Order: sequence, then structure tokens, then C-alpha cells
Amino acid sequence: MDEIHSFTQSYPLMKSLLTLLIGAFAVMSVNAQPAVFEQVRTVGGITEYKHTGNGLTVLLMEDRSAPVVTVMITYLVGSRNEVTGTTGATHLLEHLMFKGTDKYNRAAGTGMDGLLQNRGGLLNATTWLDRTNYYVNLPAAHMELALDIEADRMRNLWLREEDRRPEMTVVRNEFEIGENNPIQSLSKDIVATAIQAHPYHHSTIGWRSDIENVPIEKLRAFYDTYYWPNNATLTVIGDFDTQTTLRMIDQYYGVIPRSPNPILQVYTTEPQQRGPRRVQVKRAGQLGVVGIAFKTPEGLHKDAAAITVLSDILASGRTSRLYRGLVDQSVAVNVSASYSRFRDPYLMFIYGILSPGQSNHQAVEDSIWSHVKELKAEGVTQEEVDRAINRYLTRTAFSRDGSFSIAGNLNETIAVGDWTTYVTFSEEVKAVTPADVQRVAQAYLVEDQSTTGWFIPQMPGRMPRPAAAAANWSDWSLEPHEPLFWREPSEAEAAINPAANTAVTGKVVARKIGDIQVVSLETSVQDVVTLTGSLAAGSTLNPAGNSMVAAITAQMLDKGTTTRDKLAIATALENIGASISFNGGTHTLSFTARFLKKDMDLVLTLLAEQLRNPAFDETEFTRLKTQVTAGLRQQLDNTGAMAGGALSRIVYPKGHPNHQETVETQIEQLNALTIADLRGFHQRVYGPKSMVIVAVGDVDARALQQAVTTQFRGWRGGVAIPKTALKGALVPARTDTVFMADKTNVTYLLGIPTGIDSRHPDYLPLFIGAYILGGNFSARLMSTVRDREGLTYGIGSGLAGTSAFSDGHFSLNANFAPDLLGKGGESTMRQLMLWVNEGVTQQELDDKKATIAGMFQVQLATTSGFAGAILTYEQDGRGYRYIDRYVADVQNVTLAQVNDAIRRYIRPQSLVVVKAGTVE
Repeated sequence: MDEIHSFTQSYPLMKSLLTLLIGAFAVMSVNAQPAVFEQVRTVGGITEYKHTGNGLTVLLMEDRSAPVVTVMITYLVGSRNEVTGTTGATHLLEHLMFKGTDKYNRAAGTGMDGLLQNRGGLLNATTWLDRTNYYVNLPAAHMELALDIEADRMRNLWLREEDRRPEMTVVRNEFEIGENNPIQSLSKDIVATAIQAHPYHHSTIGWRSDIENVPIEKLRAFYDTYYWPNNATLTVIGDFDTQTTLRMIDQYYGVIPRSPNPILQVYTTEPQQRGPRRVQVKRAGQLGVVGIAFKTPEGLHKDAAAITVLSDILASGRTSRLYRGLVDQSVAVNVSASYSRFRDPYLMFIYGILSPGQSNHQAVEDSIWSHVKELKAEGVTQEEVDRAINRYLTRTAFSRDGSFSIAGNLNETIAVGDWTTYVTFSEEVKAVTPADVQRVAQAYLVEDQSTTGWFIPQMPGRMPRPAAAAANWSDWSLEPHEPLFWREPSEAEAAINPAANTAVTGKVVARKIGDIQVVSLETSVQDVVTLTGSLAAGSTLNPAGNSMVAAITAQMLDKGTTTRDKLAIATALENIGASISFNGGTHTLSFTARFLKKDMDLVLTLLAEQLRNPAFDETEFTRLKTQVTAGLRQQLDNTGAMAGGALSRIVYPKGHPNHQETVETQIEQLNALTIADLRGFHQRVYGPKSMVIVAVGDVDARALQQAVTTQFRGWRGGVAIPKTALKGALVPARTDTVFMADKTNVTYLLGIPTGIDSRHPDYLPLFIGAYILGGNFSARLMSTVRDREGLTYGIGSGLAGTSAFSDGHFSLNANFAPDLLGKGGESTMRQLMLWVNEGVTQQELDDKKATIAGMFQVQLATTSGFAGAILTYEQDGRGYRYIDRYVADVQNVTLAQVNDAIRRYIRPQSLVVVKAGTVE
């Protein structure tokens, strides 16, 4: 009895202990790695796991710097896995992967793009030589949905003929857009000539006849061959818990078996090339191009690092051999070299673009070869190698700015065959010597292993045609509207209250240093700093009669100062892998610098020098005129640029910030410019009065403020950003055509001025309304004109040219093949009129408000995105704290406000249509 009594008395304590033990085991079970995953290795903070049940490779990297996650899956299938008859099949299948499964499809209201975009996700997919990837960058709270969708479409895709037919024309239109670009057209032919046996011969998008005719059965065969867990790598980077995520991955992917058959492997190898090869492309265009491709080994070859350094020394930056030898000597207006690592042997490319009016391709080709031969014979210096290595290491640091950037770069190393080279390849590059560079140049820059291509313009890329008749609106149902009027916001509407929520901007440090507003934010990114800023020196301040002064003044800033020439500045920056760029915009001169934390003082020194004391050297000015003329001439080959320019001249009066002069007029005004014009403009408007500097990343606020104080001390002057009183002009509905010869794609552009700026109370409702119509994949235009009807690769709408300082216009832009232009225009107009006459629904508004709010959150996950947001609001007077208020303002927009704004500002009777391309 005593023993029983004793046990009875102690039972509650034992029960408590047992409960604690059970709870401990439960916690251990929750936090433990699922048994189905084998942890393989951890390199550079990235951990690889292998699912033992189906072979899925998983790469995880926790990054709590922002509440954002990137989910990306990479399949080891690309154009490398195609043969004649199925070229482009991998890419077409990539498009069809968005068409739906039983669980996720638009008919059921569960379309993949809609679900993810309505949660703020940025999603897409790409196909390349060795891989296909699908990705979404979205707020971390919605990661599970992204995992579920990707797992579901891995094996449950519909793949129906009724989806293939319209998507074929979409992909064909994408092909046609590429054909409009002279360099893309030439590059495709160079590759097809250089590589004959290996399937790298085929371009990723495929040959046109294969795109048009590949049967759905072939696409199903690709899907059933390659879309399996054991041929895929799932990458998740961002704000998540590893063990919880592994359990989610097992939940959604673990039920999928391994492929029933071995994954087909490519066994074709390219035979030895026994002599130089040549190809010419003759078609309409403005500037000649010379391209040379050299055979290089597979991406995991021991020479890959040295070839990377070689390519950089040849044509990366202004200190490079070919830039100094061709561009600075006026042999070419631009040069480039590119080398990327692939799974099998591929190519390194060198391109030179001829100056306007120049037709001596041979001179450019000979000059490239002379520099290549000199490098092979004499080698390179240690200084050149060190500079190239530093540039590579700095670019690598920049590639770690944000989860999406990391995942995207990992994607390419997965395709090469070893993801760990994303981390370790830097060590290989650091070990490269001058002897290594000379050795690989001698081994691979061999004439008998080269393929040379010339793009030879044959005729003018643009010929004038009479304007077409005005649009006939009798077919469209137009409800009567009151006349459009311009309304300025009341004081109450325009007032910006202090933000109550400082969760986002609470760590921002702002200080006025003289006239300069200096704003900084330290984030968790290591070493990297993005600096951006602006001051009033845009085209709105141009003197009467010349629209080029502000832009050319901006472009002369990095061509030398009174104390350092262009080469000295380039050398100082490129030695540390940093960059400073200037852009003369409509309202401001903007500048952007990216650098490592340790180099901030040097970068601020150079930035201040270039802003305050440009040399305006006559020789550099003459050279720049030639280069800018070349860029303007290239616009004559660009259907989008030509359509946009024509539209601007119709809806904006002369003197309006958004009115663009014709290319011919811009060239005339450029030729009339003098150094005195630039000096006068710089003296008149440059100064700190309206200047803002923003730095985000691994930045010390006090050090930044001290550097700004030191470098800009004593600088005076400047002006305020002018706000224009001019407004876009309502004109009768009309259609204009810009004829451009030999174009396989037509740009179809619609526009109507709104008369409101971005601070107007109607701006946000109208912006959201335009986003509902054509802001993303799940918007009305893409859902109908592209996805349902297959008439275009790209179509969208939004508000263009609108800022805090001037009004803009509603814009709708699409691309159509010439023979589908009629149907495409009719379908587009049908959707536009439904939008105007019937408005949008509450569900559409709720969905797109969530999209815009989520995208804003994703934008703030990178140093460049956050810096850009701060600069925008500092410029327009709302201040950086508006970042905390923006999402609330979006959420407060009502359905009545959106539909009223659409009816008020979108006036079909004044809609301008411009078609640019080979169309009468």
C-alpha cells in the first residue's frame, strides 16, 4: 500500500516531466530537417540539399534584409537539347507553362500569373542554351503559393493544341521583334556559321518554320523528357526559415517521382574548324557592324577564368584595348567583347559599330585584328590584369544585392554544371596572371577558329509616307462626356501629412549640407553602396532653338575635368571596379554610382570633380558628336523609338518637356552646338541649389556627410527644377504611319494627353486604372490580345511622360506582325473601349492594388530600388517619408475614383494612333 501510495503521490510530477519531454521531442521534430533531404554542402552561405526520393536539388540561402523571397526553378533543358524540326521547342514550351493545370488556370479564376502578381510578385521565365528557368520575386508571406504553383506545373501541365496555336503567333512575333535589330540578326547568323554540328547552332528562339509548325506532340515529348525533379534545381533565397521551407518543398515536390527514363544527354561535339568562316547580312539599316566570334572551351574548363579576364581587357570600359584603339581613334563609334560560360564549348564575341556614313567594314575588322595580334605577341600588363580582376570582383559583389540578383546569377552557374562556381569562380579569376591571359589569347583567338560577320545596310531604314486617314470611330460605342478640363488640386488635396508608420524609413538619415539634401540608409548588404542623385539641369532648361544642349553637357561630364583627362578618370574608377554615370533627362541631370564601401571617398571626389569642373575638351566634344549621331541614326532602325517620337510631336506642343524633335532636327542641332554653348549652360544652371544625393547599402552616414561637405564646399549656384505650364494638346482622333523598310514587326502606339502631373489627386486612380488595363501579364490586354488571341508578344498600357513637374499622356503600346496589324488593332481598340465605357470591377481594383503594393515592397529589397524611391520623393517635394505612406494611398483609392478618372481623361475622340514599321 505504501508503494502504491508513493507512486500515486509522485504521478503528477512524472506526468509533468513526461509532458515536457513529449513537447521537447515535438519541438525537435518541428525544427528538424525532413529525413527525405540529404544536406550535400554549404558554399558561400548557400546550402545544397538533395531530395532522396526523387533527386530534386534544392539550394537555400536565408537573407533577412528585406521581407522578400525569390523562388526559382531551373531545368537542364535549353536549345542545346533541340534538333532540326524542333528548334525553339524549349522556348515555346516555356510559354505554354503559363497556360494552366487543373488546379491553376484562368478559367477557374486561379491563373498562375494572376495569383502571384496580385500578391505583388514579379514573375517570368527565360530559355537559354543550356537551361530554362521560372522565377518569382515576391513578399515572403506568399512563398508557399509560389512553391505550390511551380510543383504543380512540373508534371500537371495541360499542353493543349488550343493553347499552342495562339501562343505560336506570340512567339513568332517575339522572333520578328528580334529580326528588326541589325546586331541580333547578324549575331544569329554568326553563331549558325561558326557552330555547325553541335545544337548550339540553333538560336534559342528557333527557326521561323519550326516555331510555326512544331506539333503539340513534340512539345509534350520535351515536357515528358525533361520536366522532372531529377533534372531540376529549386532555388529559394530571401526571408524564410530553412526547416519550414524544406518541409514545404517536400510537401509539394515530394509526391512527384523521378523520371521513368534516363534524361537524354547531348553527345554531339563540334568538329575541328579548319579555316576562317565569313557571313554577311544585307538589309535595311543605318550603321554597319563587324562581328568576330572565336571558339572557346566549355565553361568549367580551367581556362575560363583567364578568358574572362582577356575579354575584359579587350573591350570593357574606356581603358580597354579596343576602346582606346578604335573608339578613341574614331575607327568605330562603339566596341564590345562578350564571353559567357556554357556547358559545352561556345564562342567569345567582339563587335565594332561603324560610324555614320562609314562603309569601310574592312578597316574596322583590320583594326580589331591588329589589336588582337598585338596582345597575342606582346602580352598584357599586370596593371591591366589587376584592373580586370577588380572589375570582376566588384561586379560579383553587386550581384549579391538582393535575392533576385543572387538567384539569377546562380541560375547560370547551375546551367554550366556546377552551382558552386557562383562562389568559387572569383578565386579562379583572382589567380589569373598576365602569362595566363597571353596564353589563352594565343590558344583561342586564332584566325582559323574564327567566324567574321558584317552587317551591311542596304537602304534607308525610314522613308516618309503620307499620313493615313483619321480613325473611324463609328464602329465604337461612345457615351457622351463633359468636355475635358484641367483641375489643379486644392490645398487640402495636395497636402502631404507626416507619415505615421516609419517602419521602412525609420533608419534613414537625412541632413542638409549647404543647399544639398543628403539622405542615406544603411542596409544589411555587405560592402556594396548604390549612390544616386540629381540636380536641375534637364532639357527643360535648354536655350531656345536647340534641344540638345542639356543632354550633351551631361554626356561631356565624364570626358575629363580641368585636373584629370578622360582616361585618368576611367582608370581610377575601373581600377576599383566602380562606376559613375550621368544622364541628362527631361527635368534633371541624374547621376548614379556603384562602388564598394572602402572606395566612397574616391568616388565622391571624382563625382564632385566631374560635376563642378568639366574640361569641355574640343577633341572629346567632336568625338562625342559622332557617337551621339550614331545613336540617333540607330533610332531610325527602331520602330518603337520612331513611333514614340511621332506621337510626341502630335500631342505635345513645341516647348513642352515631352515634345521630341525629329531625328533629323536633333542631328542638325547637334552639329550646330559649340563648346561655348556647353560652358554657358553649365555655368548658368549647374549648382547645388536643387541637388539631392542618396546613398543606400553598406554606408556610414557620417562618413558620407563628411565626404559631401569636403568635396562640394564652396560650390554655389544652380536653379530650381522648373515646372512647366504647358499641357498636352487634345487633337481630333487621327492615325499616322511611319514607314520603315524591311521590318518584320510593327509598333502600334496609342496615346492621349491627360493634362495632370504625378502630384494631382487624380493621378493615382488613373495610374491604377491604366495598370488594370495593361500593367502586367494578368492585366486585360495581355490576357486577351496576347494570351487568348495570340496576336502579339507584348502589349501594355500606362501613364507616360508624367512627373511632378509636367503633365504626361496615357499610352498603349503593342507589337504586331504586319499581316496581323489589322486584327491586332481591332482587338486592342475593342478592349480599350470596354475599359472606357464599362470601367473596371471591384475585384480587378482589389487585385491590382495588392499587386502594386507588393511590387513596391519588392522594389525596396535592393539598394538601387530603395535609393531610386528616396530620390523620386525627395525631388518632388514629398520627402523620403512618403515611402511609408505610398501603400496606404494606393489602398485608399476607390472604385468610383478609378472609373471617374478613366472617363474624365481617356477621350477616344482625341486618341492618336501611330504605326511604325513596314506598313502602308
